[in-house]
Amino acid sequence: MNRPNLWSEQKEILFEDNHLLIINKPAGLLVQGDATGDEPLSAKAEEYLRFKYKKPGAAFIGVAHRLDRPVSGVVALAKTSKALSRLNELFRDNKVHKTYWALTGKRPEPESGHLTHWLVKDPIRNTTKAYPERHSQGLKADLDYEVLGQAGNRWLVQVNPITGRPHQIRVQLSTGLGTPIVGDVKYGFLAPLPDVSIALHARRLEFQHPVTKEEMRFEAPLPDMPHWEAAQLYY
Repeated sequence: MNRPNLWSEQKEILFEDNHLLIINKPAGLLVQGDATGDEPLSAKAEEYLRFKYKKPGAAFIGVAHRLDRPVSGVVALAKTSKALSRLNELFRDNKVHKTYWALTGKRPEPESGHLTHWLVKDPIRNTTKAYPERHSQGLKADLDYEVLGQAGNRWLVQVNPITGRPHQIRVQLSTGLGTPIVGDVKYGFLAPLPDVSIALHARRLEFQHPVTKEEMRFEAPLPDMPHWEAAQLYY
């Protein structure tokens, strides 16, 4: 998979001001570094800022939230420590409205609703298990979902997570509705996608600007990939 060149093409940059850098993250790119040593989005963004503003030293990039590596879509990065601190508060206090689009292999039943589970993460296997009842080691996870319609031979589902738990949407759709996300073999889909992504896209973020207090809304176009082509009709 070709890596995006954030500091030359700038096509992944949705918004930038003195405090925020909003990116449409391609699937396959880490948001923050991990044990793999692969270059993450945060490092690429820092290099972009150093190049654009001709900074002799390191540029500040703060990560307030993450998307799983195989997930695409909008990520909000902070360019100042003040913006990062306030962004962290917004996410922690559930004051960021998040909208995801997912493709499933069959239609969820019912077509809209609310899911609540208690999630237990297995750090060794990097998986999460969802329990329908309160679990002593579980973190409560809530989301709302709605089927937008059929997209080719798939179903396009809009998801609004209320909490922000690891793998939350992936495991809740699979466990709660029996509709794993297309390509997500970790949570029950039968076959991977050719690019090893999963058909989950962070479509929209809405929050109050951490410094100017302006109401902000950022939308990330769908990836230019065959499995998303039919979903373009729902823009």
